[in-house]
Amino acid sequence: MNLETVVILAAGEGTRMKSATPKVLHSISGRTLVGHVLHAVSGLSAKQVRVVVGAGREKVEAHIAEIAPHAVTVFQEKRGGTGHATQLALVGLKPTGTILILAGDTPMLTGTSLTQLLEHHHAGGFTASVMTALHPDPTGYGRIIRADDDSLARIVEERDADESEKEIIEVNSGVYAFDAAKLAGAIGKLKTENSQGELYLTDVIEILRNEGGTIAPVLIDDFFEILGVNDRVQLAESAALLRDRINEDLMREGVTIVDPLSTWVDSTAKIERDVILMPGTAITGTTTVASGAVVGPRSTLHNCTVGESARVLESHCTEAIIGASVNVGPFTFLRAGTKLLTGSKAGAFVEMKNATLGEGSKVPHLSYVGDAVIGEGSNIGAATIFVNYDGVEKHYTVVGDHVRIGSDSMLVAPVTIGDGAYTAAGSVITEDVPPGAIGVGRAKQRNVIGWVLRKRPGTKSAEAASRHSSDEQKG
Repeated sequence: MNLETVVILAAGEGTRMKSATPKVLHSISGRTLVGHVLHAVSGLSAKQVRVVVGAGREKVEAHIAEIAPHAVTVFQEKRGGTGHATQLALVGLKPTGTILILAGDTPMLTGTSLTQLLEHHHAGGFTASVMTALHPDPTGYGRIIRADDDSLARIVEERDADESEKEIIEVNSGVYAFDAAKLAGAIGKLKTENSQGELYLTDVIEILRNEGGTIAPVLIDDFFEILGVNDRVQLAESAALLRDRINEDLMREGVTIVDPLSTWVDSTAKIERDVILMPGTAITGTTTVASGAVVGPRSTLHNCTVGESARVLESHCTEAIIGASVNVGPFTFLRAGTKLLTGSKAGAFVEMKNATLGEGSKVPHLSYVGDAVIGEGSNIGAATIFVNYDGVEKHYTVVGDHVRIGSDSMLVAPVTIGDGAYTAAGSVITEDVPPGAIGVGRAKQRNVIGWVLRKRPGTKSAEAASRHSSDEQKG
């Protein structure tokens, strides 16, 4: 296909969003609205992509530079309609080949439908082709007026349509393929004779037809693809539709999703076959989940890597590597830099950050592990704290292979626990423990006899204690 240029119109104010964030930068399913559109056109092999920006220019330009550095941005300082935005986008272009024009707020569009539009356009040798859809509620959309030969006569915007035209349910998607030279000749003839006093790109259709051009309406099957986002309600509706599309694709590829309505998977995530996603699960960002893993219920994975046959139960994990056959949860928080190697376990109410847990090692419950490396086959007892922060700097702890850390230990970094070593329960470890040694860091216990009867007279504790005191006197 001779696709010379893609033009994405993303300059709108988005006032109905009522947001400090530019409309096209609102995110659903792992991408911004304009990010979804850029992704849809990424496989079309266009020679160049131009994005017309306006509202929130600096933020939008920075985002586009990050996700699509090949794209060129064009600034529309004063919003004068889609026709005016297209005029700006054409400045400096050689009018050759085909130009594809589409809106930056249509996240449901797919590369497949865009390809079909372009193939139809080129096969018929049309001057212009317009993607259309049958919308059950066409309110707000431009209506498609077909000629007697079924070609496209004109597009009437909702605000300019009469009552009979408003009854038409075939609507304009805002996606156009143009012969570039013909478009360049017609775009300068636009006039502002409409209710908004703007230049409508849709009026180019009538201009081209009057000049003898052939215009094709290309009807797609799924009107969901053309849905735009103008407010928070439509944002949520599009998010739900994308969720359903993603989940259906995953299930058809062999992923079990127990409750699709409560399971959210970003379009940027990768889920392999034979994964089971339990209810209330969110898989976001660049997360990958390998075959045989079970995630959920009520778990969130963001930018994580999950190995084969791993199990993540009711946990929140961010930028963590969860190896094969690893068990996580319930109620576990894995933070950035955490690596759980094959067969290890981070159990109930465990928090880990910037820490590596060796093969077969366990942190079963109620512990914090930060800035640490733990070898293979080691066990970290309940309520162990890796004391990594001195109020100014973070320090590192190293725990060797086959170590046993007693419950309620405090490992005060920097400290190293050697291979095969132990720490006694309740110890505060401030010095290195050599391999094979046991570290004991606790004071000798002292019992003060009769303290409760003297210091807490009249309490239930004193009453209970007094019974034993009486028994001792009788004895």
